[in-house]
Amino acid sequence: MLKTLLTAGLMLSLPTLAFAADITGVPKIRDGDQVMIGSTRIRLGGIDAPSTDQLCLNTKGERWTCGVAARDELVKHAGNRSWTCHARSVDRRGRTIARCEVDGEDIQKWMVQNGWALAFTRISHDYEADEKAAKVAKAGMWQGAFIAPWDWRVRNKKTPVLGAVKPPEGAHAILLASASGPVAPSPDCTIKGNVNRSGECIFHQPTSRWYARIEMKISKGTRWFCSVEEAEAAGCRETRR
Repeated sequence: MLKTLLTAGLMLSLPTLAFAADITGVPKIRDGDQVMIGSTRIRLGGIDAPSTDQLCLNTKGERWTCGVAARDELVKHAGNRSWTCHARSVDRRGRTIARCEVDGEDIQKWMVQNGWALAFTRISHDYEADEKAAKVAKAGMWQGAFIAPWDWRVRNKKTPVLGAVKPPEGAHAILLASASGPVAPSPDCTIKGNVNRSGECIFHQPTSRWYARIEMKISKGTRWFCSVEEAEAAGCRETRR
């Protein structure tokens, strides 16, 4: 009898455990492979998207903020819809690794197919075919030149350059840089952001009286923005002077 009760109890608990593994809701999209649903931080499994301060080159050899573009394209595609994320594990940073879908569409697959992320083949080969298709179509980052996100995080002068365009002279120096560095990532991204003594993020347009005095250094937490909307979305306010 006891064995029967224990077995029945276990069977009753299984649907609850399965349900608990699914996280549902409208996400806050941090970047191309990291979102939050409620208080749960989710890392999209099987893919790797560029960080928001990663730079790429376009077809003309001009730098652009591909990491910001990857995030923004995901926001436009599915940012205001309800997601269902199937949890698989938790990484060492406390993020839930999950496969996410919207109305039955695999979000990771969409990101890779459109060239806004790469298949993270060290972990999974699920999206390898989608990456090959994106490369042929010169979609997203594949239109120009870029460094794989996992290489960019530990980049050095020997880091390989990917993409459909032959990198121009000096491409490595550009691709190894960061949108948080001393040089604006593009002529359209000239708004400076910095952190004041109170810990607030402040942004300065070129007309600001303090603009020329803001020294752009990663160590100081500075950041370039391409629009006022982008700066405000990052939690920054415009300088009052």
